[in-house]
This record gives sequence, C-alpha cells and structure tokens, in this order.
Amino acid sequence: MPKKIVIIGPESTGKSTLTAALAAHFGEPWVPEYAREYLERLDRPYEFDDLLSIAKGQFELEDRMLKSANEFLFCDTDLHVLHVWSESKYKKVHPWIQAQIAARKYDLYLLTDIDIPWEPDPQREHPDPEMRTYFFNWYRALLEESGTPYEIISGNNRERLSRSIDFIEKYL
Repeated sequence: MPKKIVIIGPESTGKSTLTAALAAHFGEPWVPEYAREYLERLDRPYEFDDLLSIAKGQFELEDRMLKSANEFLFCDTDLHVLHVWSESKYKKVHPWIQAQIAARKYDLYLLTDIDIPWEPDPQREHPDPEMRTYFFNWYRALLEESGTPYEIISGNNRERLSRSIDFIEKYL
C-alpha cells in the first residue's frame, strides 16, 4: 500500500507548490485540494453544509488517485483543514468529518510554515499575520494530538522541497 503524505498548513503557505514539486520529484501522483475546485463552481457564498460536500469530494479524489500511486501519494490537505475551517467559521464541525479524521490514517505530515509572504486569492480569508500564526499553531496542535510524524517545513521553495525530501526519506 502506498504511503500517504499530507501537506498541511494555513492559507498561502505554499502547500500546493510543495505538493506538486514532491510528486514530480518522486514520480508519484498528488491529490489537489478539492475545496478550490468546488468553490470555483459554486454560484453563491459557501455555507456550513458545503464543507461536508467538500470533505466527501476530497476523499473521492484521494481514493481515485491512490489507485495510480506506487510508493507515495501526496495530498494537498486532509480533513484537518476542514475541521479548522469549520470550527473557525461556524464554531462547529460536521460529525462525519470528525469521524473520518479519526478513522482515516496518514503516514506523514509536512506542516508548511508562515515564513513566506501572503499572496492574495479570492478564496483566502485570513491575510493578517496574527491570524496566520493562530492557524499555524492550531494545525501544529492537531498534528501533535494525531501522533503521526510531522515536520515543519520552512524556507524558500527550493529549501522546502529539499527539507521535505530529507524528512520523507528519513521516515519512509
């Protein structure tokens, strides 16, 4: 079974860039963040129930991409992101999302640091440096609780890729 590696972190911290670079380096598939696709198709502001649809879409995409993986599957996010998003915006999390976080396991996490500049995007909501720190610390606490090995990934794109490769090769 391929090892599943999740790249996770606050908005605008280079997750997608790193995920794509790792997939290219190892010659393996990667799972894009389904929320981006979902929200681009939505013709209204998103609501609480949309997060459940996004979660299910993320899982479907992940399961589909896993079939083409040999050694690794790189995931640009997991349901921890939806947990944080939902809790932050709606002060609640759908029970299905919580149950899936407990049930679905990953082999390694790469937590992207907030040491790169914020890049505006219509889907991003928290450019304030204090909020970026707040969310980074929240993700770190969730990963600590998970017990799954993780590494904080900092630096420019080249440094992030190199550190990530080193960590993956060390643990997997």
